[in-house]
Amino acid sequence: MTSENPGFSPKRFAIIGAGPVGCIVGAFLSKGGYDVTLCDVIHELVDPAATTGITIEGAEQLHQKVTRTCHSVDELPQYKPDVIFITVKANALPLIMSAIEEFYKEGMYVISWQNGIDTELEVSKVLGDKPVMRGVVNWGCGLKGPCHVVMPFHHPPHYLQELAPESAHAAKAVAKVLTECGLPTEHTDKIVPMVWQKSIMNSCMNPVCAVTGLTMAQATTDPIVFGLVDALMKECIQVARANDIFLGWDYYPKAVKYMKSAGNHKPSMLMDIENKRRTEIDYMNGKFIEYGIQAGIPTPYNSTLQSLVKGLESTLRPSK
Repeated sequence: MTSENPGFSPKRFAIIGAGPVGCIVGAFLSKGGYDVTLCDVIHELVDPAATTGITIEGAEQLHQKVTRTCHSVDELPQYKPDVIFITVKANALPLIMSAIEEFYKEGMYVISWQNGIDTELEVSKVLGDKPVMRGVVNWGCGLKGPCHVVMPFHHPPHYLQELAPESAHAAKAVAKVLTECGLPTEHTDKIVPMVWQKSIMNSCMNPVCAVTGLTMAQATTDPIVFGLVDALMKECIQVARANDIFLGWDYYPKAVKYMKSAGNHKPSMLMDIENKRRTEIDYMNGKFIEYGIQAGIPTPYNSTLQSLVKGLESTLRPSK
């Protein structure tokens, strides 16, 4: 559908990434009766989604099979998806976008449903702005096993926005589908500050937990560790405001309250380190360093945490 035909009604969805976020989206869309293809290169991680099904426990309780699974982005064209959700780690975007570019057609939409700043721009570099959307989700999740998701908290609504104004009708249609399927999602025109608001919290908690091995609850209740989290947060807020990102006058106390309510939950970066995977540090703290340089704001805390996480990444290589 084009902007001249705003009756966009997506029926077929592809989800790239069978981690906890991809499983949640896939399970809820399937529960709503939609055609869902869940894609991941790791066979044992994705295959159960179409056979024994996806299990979600915690804040949401659901067991649901998806329509099908596949093991390569190159397989997706045969299923003719109307919408593609990208739920993998941001560092995989260049490789994924090179594959999507080969089969993208007018009328298809691609959603960056990921952590980090500027992930949607990596998509638009390849496809242009018109088919690209960015989402912000408000839940905590982790994998207990293949297609077995633990969801410690779920604080809807979630948010979605198109990059190009002429695609607003499509973003509203996708938000409506997600809402009807049980993931309340609102269309917004303020996705950039929302991304930054969430990214600040992620960039404070994720690297600190990754280098200490602490859960969010442990990090926020330990006064010494939380002093580091607090210093990171204030530095990130300074960078945001220096770049004219509107966070709101009461953002800081709300952010502290939100983080302290997350519970005994391991953030994704700590789980990546424990599982010997590369992290999203470049799209979190790395972005605050970049934007700090742009605005002339020193970022010693972000630089230190990025270096420490990079150091951990270099020592945690999977055994061959």
